[in-house]
Amino acid sequence: MNRSDLADFLRRSRARLRPLDVGLPEGPRRRTPGLRREEVAQLSGMSSDYYMRLEQARSPQPSAQMLAALARALRLSEDERDHLYLLAGHHAPVARPAGELIAPGVRHLLEQVRDTPVQVVSDLGYLLAQNAIAEALFDPVCGAEGEGANVVWAWFTNPKVREPYTPQEWNRCSRHQVADLRASVARRGGDAVASRLVRRLRAHSDEFAALWDLHEVGVYRSYRLRVRHPTTGTLEFDVETLLTPASDQRLRIFTVPPQPAPPVPAERDGL
Repeated sequence: MNRSDLADFLRRSRARLRPLDVGLPEGPRRRTPGLRREEVAQLSGMSSDYYMRLEQARSPQPSAQMLAALARALRLSEDERDHLYLLAGHHAPVARPAGELIAPGVRHLLEQVRDTPVQVVSDLGYLLAQNAIAEALFDPVCGAEGEGANVVWAWFTNPKVREPYTPQEWNRCSRHQVADLRASVARRGGDAVASRLVRRLRAHSDEFAALWDLHEVGVYRSYRLRVRHPTTGTLEFDVETLLTPASDQRLRIFTVPPQPAPPVPAERDGL
């Protein structure tokens, strides 16, 4: 808890608001701009004495519920609210999920990038969008609907999905898929969609069930992938994964690893 910065932030946030901004009458004899301390306390449902101690940097740590009330009372933006939580020594609230809606900028990126595979995948593995070159490389999942468009479901139930990968990579990829899915299920609090997916995967794949029981967890943001293509042969990619603020969408970019520079020939004496 950073008491001095928290106190300063509260004072300045209070000073930026007018009573009319929060539905209070202006009233006479308002010598300084902004809300009074007792008005902020009233709006956030706390005692005036406690709020005064917050602004004087001598209060105990406020609870997350109290911070949420303060953020509403002071009309803070999401970034300002997160800053308030961090100053008070709490984790910021989980960001608003993106759901299945893909931002226009990401759509534009998919349309413009033609020589690098790019995919947008949900945190549960549902393929939301991809560009043409990604569609050509990862064909078994293309055009599918429902669970058929889920990368994890396809990996464990559709043998064709594994054909482009070397058998040596199957175990690594399987563990990767399960560990990543477990992290997402926990983050979602075991909601109905996530629970149903796990239940069906356990019922349809003994391999998935065995790996799920290991309780491995990890979000794989960058890794190397080898794909055997029927025309071009084995392709190697460095995969970078960019997450939305709520981590419920992932933008995957598949780039060719940089080639090492050729060795410089040693100089010979007399030449």
